[in-house]
Amino acid sequence: MLAVGICSLFPSVKRCRSEGALLLQGLFKGLRNPSFPQILTMRKASIFLSQLSRHGIKSFAPLLSRDCVSNPSSSSSPLFSPTHLKPCAKTHSLLLKSNQFRRNQIRNMGTLTPVLVEKQDQLAQAFCSAGTAEEMLKIFKDMESCLDEQKLAMFSVILGLKLSHEGEDPEKVIPYANRALKTFEKDDPPYSEFLVLAFLCLGTTNLKLRRFAESLGYLQKAIRISNWFEANDLSGKDFCGLVYPVLNVLASVEMVIGLKKERLEHLGKLVEIKEKIFGKDSREVGVESRDLAQSYVSELYFKEALPYCLKALEIHKKQLERNSVDVAYARRLLGVIYTGLEEHEKALEQNELSRKVFSNWGQSSDLIDLEMFSANVHIVLGKYETAINTLRGVVEMTDEDSLTRASVFISMGKALHFEENIEDSKRCLEIACGILDKKEIASPVEEVVEAYVKIAMQYESMEEFETAISLLKRPLALLQKLPQEQPSKGKVNAMIGWLLLLTDKLAEAIPHLELAASILKETYGPKNFILGYIYNNLGAAYLALDSRHRCISYPSAAETFAVAKDIMDESLGPHRRESIMACQNLSTAYDFMGSYDLAIEFQQRVINAWESHGSSAEDELREAHQLLEKLNQKSHGALPNNLPFKILSVQMPYPSC
Repeated sequence: MLAVGICSLFPSVKRCRSEGALLLQGLFKGLRNPSFPQILTMRKASIFLSQLSRHGIKSFAPLLSRDCVSNPSSSSSPLFSPTHLKPCAKTHSLLLKSNQFRRNQIRNMGTLTPVLVEKQDQLAQAFCSAGTAEEMLKIFKDMESCLDEQKLAMFSVILGLKLSHEGEDPEKVIPYANRALKTFEKDDPPYSEFLVLAFLCLGTTNLKLRRFAESLGYLQKAIRISNWFEANDLSGKDFCGLVYPVLNVLASVEMVIGLKKERLEHLGKLVEIKEKIFGKDSREVGVESRDLAQSYVSELYFKEALPYCLKALEIHKKQLERNSVDVAYARRLLGVIYTGLEEHEKALEQNELSRKVFSNWGQSSDLIDLEMFSANVHIVLGKYETAINTLRGVVEMTDEDSLTRASVFISMGKALHFEENIEDSKRCLEIACGILDKKEIASPVEEVVEAYVKIAMQYESMEEFETAISLLKRPLALLQKLPQEQPSKGKVNAMIGWLLLLTDKLAEAIPHLELAASILKETYGPKNFILGYIYNNLGAAYLALDSRHRCISYPSAAETFAVAKDIMDESLGPHRRESIMACQNLSTAYDFMGSYDLAIEFQQRVINAWESHGSSAEDELREAHQLLEKLNQKSHGALPNNLPFKILSVQMPYPSC
């Protein structure tokens, strides 16, 4: 459709077939960032772009009709095969028929001289035939002298996407997307597929720059425009291929900033789009369903993940051989789901079936993953010796001094710790640290940081807090040199602050927690769930210092706890244990301030929340009632107001981003 929109302005470009179409080929599927391996794949999102390279620009318009795709047999793309697609009877183009889109896009061609028209035509054809972004950039500069801003804006957004595809500095991409944005936002109404592409380009680029809040805003605008098209019966049949990459990137941003519900909803829509294009039993739908199941698993929604994983498994078994790698991947995921549902024997059964397939195909890395998964299941079952023996076998399968081997020793350390073999557990962790020391420069920083965090948390579980803090300072030193790793820097600071809080080093804890809050608020926005943890612990540090000196010398702990509670209630729900603890701390803060009415109000909320947990929270409920009774006595002067306080800190999670 985009190509048709451009080609309708330049007649000779219509004659350009696969050469001219290459300008769009792969623009979406190339937008990748090594730091986000599962984010910007946009695989198969450029369906309409791939088809264009084979059938010429005029065949582009009906390509993503809901009913079909044109001439699939002549495409080299694996997405287009006669088994998946059928010829389309509809040949109209949205852009060619839509006066609403075109009325502000083109200057009256009759006002241009034949020489200028020919020059524009030649430049457009050259732009479409250019193989690299550098060539397109040179042609674009020539265009600036003879095209009006409306036409330049179309080429500008495509150039921005091409630059992004070729790995150009994101800061250099933004001006081209902004140029298109400023032009198309002036339309009345401001809706066009080029505007969607401009927002997509800006959303993707800001994601690469880790400006997550800005990225989210641009992508949400792109979705709103797409929804407008659907509501006005303009896009429902023609825009699936454009909506897909927007939803894909949007879901990835939502994953990073913690919008779980919205992310899963958008991933579900991706499955629906694949079903419309390829059919419900296609391999593509199987892969997308498996990805959705994986996303549910990542949020620990195992029950919701199960039907999608079973669906993927059945599709893969129909479309492929039972011993195919895709079937094995689905079985491996099914094993994880069964583990989450505490059906451990079923999990091990699926794991064994997957292991046989990967072994036959020589998939060594997948075999290692399966063996480690099996070991972790045995740890959950309390079969520590079995887990340890499995991990010893995995060590022999890994390369010396590899990150994978470090991960194996970390898992082995955990199993030995559960066996109360602390000495051997520490020895395994020391071996892992030795490997990580050698990998600090060569390996992906995020993987090294995450490994250090896992080791530190094992020392924390041994109550060796100083060792844990020391270990966390190693990756923090690495992150200081990498401004693009701000989210990881924020999380590590938050964990150090929490550990310092546990060791009563309040004055040291506060700067780490404040820095973490500042970094992650700017990165993820003000409502990310991890900020709830940080503000709760920051409030705990403020209140502990204030109560120690019996005065309010730090920013109001009550205000900080209130922010934490609001974030946790919204992101985790008011009955989550961490949310209840934040509410309890808020009641305690008002108690310290002598605001007993407010303290009693929030203490009653704590009681109501614990009651929803039933018998599993009997001790917590009993203690909450005791605190409420003391508050009532204080409010009537029956108890002194200088009794010691119990302040609750919450363990910092470390989600990967």
